[in-house]
Amino acid sequence: MLSVYEGFFSGGARIVHSDVVLGLAEGGQSHQVLSIHGEVHREATRQRMEDDPCYRSLTAGGVVVTSLGRTAGLVDGTLAANVFSGPELAGTARSMAAADVVLSLKEQPLALLNQAGLPRRPVVVCLHRSDPENQGPALDELKAAIADGTVAACVCCAESTRAAYEAAGVPGELLHVIPNGVDLLRFRPDAAARQAFRACLGIPAAAPVVVFAARYAAMKNVPLLLAAARAWLAREPEGRVLLCGAGMDGANPALTADIGRAFGADRGLADRVRPLGVRRDMETVYAGADVVALTSASGEAAPLCLIEGMMCGAVPVTTDVGDSAEIVRGHGFVTPPDPEAVARAWTAAVAGRAGLAPALAASRERFSRTRMIAAYAALLDGVHTRASRPRALPEPR
Repeated sequence: MLSVYEGFFSGGARIVHSDVVLGLAEGGQSHQVLSIHGEVHREATRQRMEDDPCYRSLTAGGVVVTSLGRTAGLVDGTLAANVFSGPELAGTARSMAAADVVLSLKEQPLALLNQAGLPRRPVVVCLHRSDPENQGPALDELKAAIADGTVAACVCCAESTRAAYEAAGVPGELLHVIPNGVDLLRFRPDAAARQAFRACLGIPAAAPVVVFAARYAAMKNVPLLLAAARAWLAREPEGRVLLCGAGMDGANPALTADIGRAFGADRGLADRVRPLGVRRDMETVYAGADVVALTSASGEAAPLCLIEGMMCGAVPVTTDVGDSAEIVRGHGFVTPPDPEAVARAWTAAVAGRAGLAPALAASRERFSRTRMIAAYAALLDGVHTRASRPRALPEPR
């Protein structure tokens, strides 16, 4: 198997896909990864492939990772990158020649895989959003690959993804839903980690804590999150709001400006908003929190932060985007995109955390990494089997 990434940069889709690759390799499949970009600049953050935790986990697990070595400023489908050099195509051809099936992490790598002259292999496209028409030329690349007959299947991480892509013209028989899952040994309630994390940040043991784990992007609706934070912190004198993700740090002037607009001269409240940037220990952050918040306006499918946070004992509070409402049903709260409504839900989540704990614990198997990887393995085995069947020769006339 060969997985093609647009690049290694912070985001839930890469975390999920890299975990799937590791799990499938642990199960006996042979996997390699080809990254189009070796470095990307986005969310006010320079992200080198070799520094990325997904890259490190893959290589530590014995998965070979190579790159075409490109550097990109925008790699979210905003800029078309469909012109490749001879050496880049030759390197891609070598990687593909050794594969039986190619996985495309989202549809953007199809700009490369659709190039003429590459080895013909069945392609499985892994889809992780619910707004296919809001990604530049990526949807057109997907449709072109389907028309060419190279796409054998599309994996949708959410029902909202399947519905959106079918409505956009992707044949329904190609769309298979495999919900996201997480490592339950890593993401679990941990009282000792909770205490140590809070002590490290100087947060009192009884203080209510909200964590917002997202890259700095328009779809995440950071202004709504900050407006809700101001309303909530004004009522919670010990409350803290923690921001994690690419661009969620003091080096991002846009985030600093957002905080300034949201809080104005009220620095006392703003000081209890802590931008932590990209964290390698999100299981500890979630264990130390009471609420995991999501305020996205669009694009989300099955947000990984909600699942990871829930599995660590944080109560999810989300806007109704993608499959978020279904994910948190019975475990948390869904709010309209209104700061006061979000703030009230955070208060209710903190107050109801102990009562919701049994429901969160009972849902763990549903969000299991083991379940997710087994479903991917079955789908890929089926694609490989069908591709290996000899084609019937036409009847002589």
